Amino acid sequence: MATERSLVLIKTDAVKRGQIGEVLRRIEAKGYRIVEMKMLQAERDTLAAHYAEHKEKPFFNDVLDYMSDGKIVALVIEGDRVVEGFRALAGSTDPTTAPAGTIRGDLARDWGNGNVENVVHGSDAVESANREIKIWFPNL
Repeated sequence: MATERSLVLIKTDAVKRGQIGEVLRRIEAKGYRIVEMKMLQAERDTLAAHYAEHKEKPFFNDVLDYMSDGKIVALVIEGDRVVEGFRALAGSTDPTTAPAGTIRGDLARDWGNGNVENVVHGSDAVESANREIKIWFPNL
């Protein structure tokens, strides 16, 4: 089986609520290796490049506001089928329907009126992971 890499962003809501350690614990418990990690205040230009495929969608600026509202933790993880595996570990983006036992099912919040804090981002495909890793970790 081929080893893959994926980008994970621990979002501002999780950082503010002290959930970094729990997210990292779950990643490591799954057997994935953390290759690189940093905490930072994300620049809007970096976020715009990361979320470029959503540029024409009505929620684009809301996502940039949310993701630049505090510090995030960006990390690269590695393992067999890690892209697919982390997405399963994270659960669906909707915290209300994310199964218990997943990161979002256990830790994310839906405040209503479209205000969702869903804790993490994980790359959705190997190609996306490669593109996203270059944005956040250009020296890798």
